[in-house]
Amino acid sequence: MKSKTIKTQKNKNYFFSFLTVLSLMVLFNTACNAQTDISKAKPNVYSDVKIPDVNSGQPLPSDLFIQLAKNVSPSVVNIYTETTPKFNYSENLPDGFQMFFDQFLNQGGGGRGFPKAQPAQSMGTGFIIRSDGLILTNAHVVKGADVINVKLQNETEEFKAEVIGADEQTDVALIRIKSKKKLVAAKLGSSKDLQVGEWVAAFGNPYGHSNTMTKGIVSALGRDSGNLNLFPFIQTDASINPGNSGGPLVNIKGEVIGMNTAIDARAQGIGFAIPIDNVKNILAELEKTGEVQRGFLGVEMQGINEETANSLGVPVTEGALIVNVLEGSAAATAGLKPYDVVVKFGSVNVANPSDLAKAVASTPIGEITKIEVYRGGKKISLSASIGSKQKAIAATEEQPKQKSSGLDLDSLGVKLSKNTQGFSFRFGTEGVLIDEVKPYSPAFNSGLKAGDVILEVNKNAVGSPTDVKKLLQNKNLFRIRRGDRMILLMVIV
Repeated sequence: MKSKTIKTQKNKNYFFSFLTVLSLMVLFNTACNAQTDISKAKPNVYSDVKIPDVNSGQPLPSDLFIQLAKNVSPSVVNIYTETTPKFNYSENLPDGFQMFFDQFLNQGGGGRGFPKAQPAQSMGTGFIIRSDGLILTNAHVVKGADVINVKLQNETEEFKAEVIGADEQTDVALIRIKSKKKLVAAKLGSSKDLQVGEWVAAFGNPYGHSNTMTKGIVSALGRDSGNLNLFPFIQTDASINPGNSGGPLVNIKGEVIGMNTAIDARAQGIGFAIPIDNVKNILAELEKTGEVQRGFLGVEMQGINEETANSLGVPVTEGALIVNVLEGSAAATAGLKPYDVVVKFGSVNVANPSDLAKAVASTPIGEITKIEVYRGGKKISLSASIGSKQKAIAATEEQPKQKSSGLDLDSLGVKLSKNTQGFSFRFGTEGVLIDEVKPYSPAFNSGLKAGDVILEVNKNAVGSPTDVKKLLQNKNLFRIRRGDRMILLMVIV
């Protein structure tokens, strides 16, 4: 009997130990999720308005959008910004004159024909994502603003907001207001299973008409925005106008599936929103550091056309043509070289420089990625450990420009001189400076300009006008530096 009692007690001990371990696992999992999901970092207050359930294929309830408005609107805020123009009126004034202009512009405020600069005002929208006053909006809504005022639904009080973080590449910004009460937060949904044809509603402050709601459908998905945004957009015919930027695009469950960002000014019913899944991926880093660190390859590039492809012996007319590789960068370590044509980066087929730039920016720092390039007629594979962008090293002090040698390359239509301007570390060679381009000459027709610095002619480095002259052929591939860019030009003499 005693043995049985001891066995029963052991079983009870095992059972309670199991419960303890299980409870610890649940608590650990909850803690991890709380750290990775910004919307769950602190307890949120959500609207208690119930939205009718809608079964697939069934008619929408007659009061669905009424309840949707009541549910979402409390989390939507109107944003009004003020930006004071900043003038560099005294940048090139002689000594002693700056004080004179300061007297009338800064202190006098409008004296003697110098009007005081008036603040520029703009408006936008945002939505509360955490009850302590954390608000999501577009970066362009708050960019450069000296004052950010936030007004809640049906309240006359305005709150001063501070910018917590902003990322211009994705047009996402976080701002915060301080309120004595807990605010109603929007529910962040998911955009990964969104389908064309789904009902959506857009909320915002169009043209200052606060607390506005419009409805429509998802018109298209994955709209490429070119250089406008790193992420492809959701397209909708729900009316979006100036002032709607930063507002939520929600599904019929009241969940935010996108952030209103842009319109096609040529048409009606064509608006664009950033998918909320893309936004959620950067929120934690944005709140913690104020910015988003992205992958950086370290190349300058341009598109490739048939003529350039033929001159390089490359069998493709799509890709990203590398014109410069920054010393010490991920690209340099991987073995990328000027004149390489990148056609694939990881799983992304590269048709143009924009494709490569977006693919690199979307790659986590430190990740090893396969790169496929054409080098001449041969396709090769390289591997790059993606780095982070470093601050550019300050350019060396510009040295006095050497007087042009006066060498007249009549066949090309330029006057050249040995370049003695200081360059930043990334350009390596000094090259040859174009002092003058004759109108309608071969150089002019090919796009060469005065001020361009010739670095290579037909893949050979040049350091003097004589070098350029020796390398000239009927068809020439010029690698030049123009301002802070490197480009390739085909020059036919």
